[in-house]
Amino acid sequence: MNTEFNIDNFREKFKLDILEVKIKNQKRIVITVNPYSIIDITVFLFKKEGFRFIIASALHTRRGFEIHYHFSKDALGLILNLHVILDKDNPQIESLSNMFSASNWIEREMHELFGIHFLNHPNQEKLISEGNWAEGVYPMRKEFR
Repeated sequence: MNTEFNIDNFREKFKLDILEVKIKNQKRIVITVNPYSIIDITVFLFKKEGFRFIIASALHTRRGFEIHYHFSKDALGLILNLHVILDKDNPQIESLSNMFSASNWIEREMHELFGIHFLNHPNQEKLISEGNWAEGVYPMRKEFR
């Protein structure tokens, strides 16, 4: 397993997919990427660089639906966040649950709460909302004026 992470090599490899890199400090990096590249970048981080998937989180902003995928390179104590911004009207992205079983439930939760569609997810059935709100209502969506 690779015991370092070279951000410059990463930038060069995925230069067409990377929109922004923010090095918060030596232990946290936030990389905004094109949503269509999430699988290729994730496979590289996991299989070539030795990162593990921790969790994902979502929010709805004026820019669209944003997801932060949180990865850790434990040997370095490095947290890397892959950040994507999805379309406001048709939020969808490829599911990571076929690669990381740990992403299954959080993707289902984001689907229920925000209406984000995870392409090729093995089971997007309701997880928490059965009977709590109407079909097609996504309680974490905001109204922007």
